[in-house]
Amino acid sequence: MLLYKNSFEQTYYDILSVKEDASYEEIRGCYRSAILNSHPDKLQKTTEASNTDPESGDRFLKIQKAWETLSDPRSRAVYDSGLRTSRQDTATAEDLSLEDMTIEDDGNVLELFYQCRCGDYFSVDSSELGEMGYAVFRDGSKISLQTPDALPASFILPCGSCSLKVRLLINADTAVVVSDNL
Repeated sequence: MLLYKNSFEQTYYDILSVKEDASYEEIRGCYRSAILNSHPDKLQKTTEASNTDPESGDRFLKIQKAWETLSDPRSRAVYDSGLRTSRQDTATAEDLSLEDMTIEDDGNVLELFYQCRCGDYFSVDSSELGEMGYAVFRDGSKISLQTPDALPASFILPCGSCSLKVRLLINADTAVVVSDNL
């Protein structure tokens, strides 16, 4: 059983659901769609006032901040530089490949996890990977990940309990044969 969800760190690109090389027009379109779908006034009309969700307000503010940063070429360049640096400089306990991960199928999503030294897990599931732009395919006992731009990629997974992080390296053509435990 996995003890931690939302195991990846969202970027402004993730929040707006755009690729990192998206044009201004693409970012603007996704921002408009996201802001309309998460605007507190619109959400309040569709739900009773007593059922207001504080996370929807947080999401709205995150979308606003992402737009403010990515819509300005200078702030976007600074953000992109910081993002690249953080990806390179993030201290990780180790680098993992898809083959190192244990995979469970709960019927709705595939969960990939790796046990940490502390006993908890580094984990990510197929829906989270989808939000990041990775496509997860299952063909019988074979699992494969397709990266958004068909190039090798990596992302950081934090432990659910301690401060350790691992880097999951994904090759564009990686496929794993999964044992009968699925």
